[in-house]
Amino acid sequence: MYIPKHFIVEDPQWIRAFMQANAFATLVTTLRGQLFATHLPFLYDPAPAPLGTLRAHMARANPHWESFGESQQLAIFTGPHAYVSPTWYEADTPAVPTWNYTAVHAYGKARIVDDPGAVRELLRELTDREEEGRSPRYTVEGLDQEYLAHMARQIVAFEIPLTRIEAKAKLSQNRTPAERRRVADALGGELAELMEEISLKPA
Repeated sequence: MYIPKHFIVEDPQWIRAFMQANAFATLVTTLRGQLFATHLPFLYDPAPAPLGTLRAHMARANPHWESFGESQQLAIFTGPHAYVSPTWYEADTPAVPTWNYTAVHAYGKARIVDDPGAVRELLRELTDREEEGRSPRYTVEGLDQEYLAHMARQIVAFEIPLTRIEAKAKLSQNRTPAERRRVADALGGELAELMEEISLKPA
């Protein structure tokens, strides 16, 4: 990923929190000589250090898993984004439109998880994360175990020990403090919160 120096994020805690908060990612690989992508919810485990591991599953009918162990996988996590108008900048400075956004690219080689107990644990963790705070609450434990075993055979569980992570937060860091404030005020919401955290915090 192209990352000008203004927009590089190196804080591992921020990167970890970003992947956990934006856990529905795009997995990209080369399959039979062609680029292939699958959209999946991921679990991020910070172990083993220093980069951690991604865990997920996909339909067994999806040929993507046939690339595991051969091609490198790229998981793309994206956060809030929005158009930025030059009208929010200082009037006497020529400028062009742009886009503010956040993204993390995580790389590694995937390996299949075959152990039935590990597969069930992955399904339980994914479901519990998404069901947190819901009422009534769905649980994997509440399923008929024979049915659960049948459904588990229809998926391929996998993990990706990460070998490289790139993080980018393009949040107007290359503009003046006054312009950053105008952009944040105009955008509002999550992007404004991220700008307060990254590009508007005191030096």
